[in-house]
Amino acid sequence: MATRSDVCLWLAGDVMTGRGIDQILPHPGDPRLHEGYMDSALGYVRLAESVNGPIPYPVDFSYVWGEALAVLDELAPDLRLINLETAVTVSEDAEPKGIHYRMHPDNLPVLTAAGVEACVLANNHVLDWGVAGLLETLEALEAAGLRHVGAGRDRDEASAPLSLPSPGGRVRLLALGLPSSGVPERWEATSSRPGVNLLRRPGDAGVREVARLVRRRPPGELAVVSLHWGGNWGYALPAQHRAFAHRLIDDAGVDLVWGHSAHHPLGIEVHRGRLILYGCGDLLNDYEGIGGHETYRGELTLLYFPVLDRADGRLRSLTMVPMRMRRFRLERADAEAARWLCRVLDRESRPLGSRVRLDDSGRLVLDWQD
Repeated sequence: MATRSDVCLWLAGDVMTGRGIDQILPHPGDPRLHEGYMDSALGYVRLAESVNGPIPYPVDFSYVWGEALAVLDELAPDLRLINLETAVTVSEDAEPKGIHYRMHPDNLPVLTAAGVEACVLANNHVLDWGVAGLLETLEALEAAGLRHVGAGRDRDEASAPLSLPSPGGRVRLLALGLPSSGVPERWEATSSRPGVNLLRRPGDAGVREVARLVRRRPPGELAVVSLHWGGNWGYALPAQHRAFAHRLIDDAGVDLVWGHSAHHPLGIEVHRGRLILYGCGDLLNDYEGIGGHETYRGELTLLYFPVLDRADGRLRSLTMVPMRMRRFRLERADAEAARWLCRVLDRESRPLGSRVRLDDSGRLVLDWQD
């Protein structure tokens, strides 16, 4: 898909392999929950089965990726990056918040089954099970050979960028979580406390900090910034989000802005030749059977494959493959669902200067004017 002068990435929105999904994997953790809606993670399995039929669990580690694995093999991205929105822990130290995600550490092969190379942790669920849960998450990822960014044992580790080698060239990845996505400010990493790389608001201070870290990169290393920001539902983009994304490109030298938090995809922009994904939507979750936001068709999601020019970071192409979550497994979306996703993304991207169309293979393709 990419030439030797390009870098192809696979970017995923929220990957939520905790709770119900953890229960169908080979090593389910304690299913007890501290939610008003559900007291056992097995309840989310039952909800999904009530909508789409039995799930043949325990499943193998590749099960949840389903038909996405063939897409990944076909498009062969240089790097595979996800926002891991769950703690990987057996901690019982539940934070005082309404929702808690955790996956048993022995289920981490679910990520390596898809060839994931690095996980963003700057989000509003990585500390659901307290500091003990975060520390176990870091240790489990490291033991599995999975690199992480955006949370750490102290501020220095949480804010440190990753330098990722790939066949197409090196990529510098930074990750920040914002309170607008539900990250509690008390989770901010400090010199003496583990936590998240928190950006309290998108503005001058954030631009300066990103610029400081981006400018340290060696020649030829592309810069990608992950932002966990905004609410769960709705297509409107706050003006300050657009302004901040533009400044990251204009003033901090970022080549790609990778946003997530909304449970559905948001509009896409290309600013000065650089890609801005304001929200990639969920990729994996256990929401089947939960009602209330059907108009957003949250069961539909996208695999994002941007191709960047290795020399200058400009966007060469963006291909998105429509998927559907059914029985906690990704399958290719049918023609009607692909057309719906195309219409919605085109509608939301037009005001940003981009267009989205379907190609002959049922993939979504971004068009833009430099």
